[in-house]
Amino acid sequence: MVNQQQLWDHHVAKGYDTPGEGMFSPEVLRPTIEVLSKLAGDGPAVEFAIGTGRVAIPLVEAGVQVTGVELSHAMISRLREKVGEERIPVVQGDMTDASAGEDFSLAFLVFNTISNLLTQDEQVRCFQNAARHLAPGGRFVIELWVPQLRSLPPGHGATVEVSQPGYLLVDTYDVLRQHVVSHHVQFGPELSEGRDAKIARTPHRYIWPSELDLMARLTGFELESRWADWDRSEFTADSRSHVSVYRKD
Repeated sequence: MVNQQQLWDHHVAKGYDTPGEGMFSPEVLRPTIEVLSKLAGDGPAVEFAIGTGRVAIPLVEAGVQVTGVELSHAMISRLREKVGEERIPVVQGDMTDASAGEDFSLAFLVFNTISNLLTQDEQVRCFQNAARHLAPGGRFVIELWVPQLRSLPPGHGATVEVSQPGYLLVDTYDVLRQHVVSHHVQFGPELSEGRDAKIARTPHRYIWPSELDLMARLTGFELESRWADWDRSEFTADSRSHVSVYRKD
């Protein structure tokens, strides 16, 4: 079993934020905040796996009351360097069972985070926990990548997802267990002297959109919308990710 505290430790938390770039860029965050603000309406929101506040902080600045759930002590510490408990309260615990209250209008999980739960049972419990947090009619939003199994050559169990100067991302697949390990390889002159490369690995359990929809139905949700991205572009067979909005019955 993966120790999530060790996986998301102080070293990872310290280097997690990339202000203005990558997933912290305005081009990524602006449509994310617009969608979440509209779905929250006048009610409060709870973010599972709030991390260092990449989404929660600008969402609060947009006028939404946000509470977080986060397992990693290190990620919470990094968040607290930026914003206090009185502005964004956080419950330390697992998103499958930690409670931040009830009657939220919105619960959300961004950037593939539900796949950090490595069994189907845990992922279903995450849906159940979202249902416990939401008022009737509340929404649960999940951002998730689509498994790129069509890219797997016959007889091979890995795909190169990113290849650029100084960085290589290779995903290795266990299709029987629906497991993926992402291997992040950094190399180049910016590394400390004497090191040719630095490798970090993160495990995931991938979920097909149809399986995600079944988890939702089992826990009292129905699919309301699905887009290819936060810009609400059409989700197609070629989409590499999706944003799915589930409404609590």
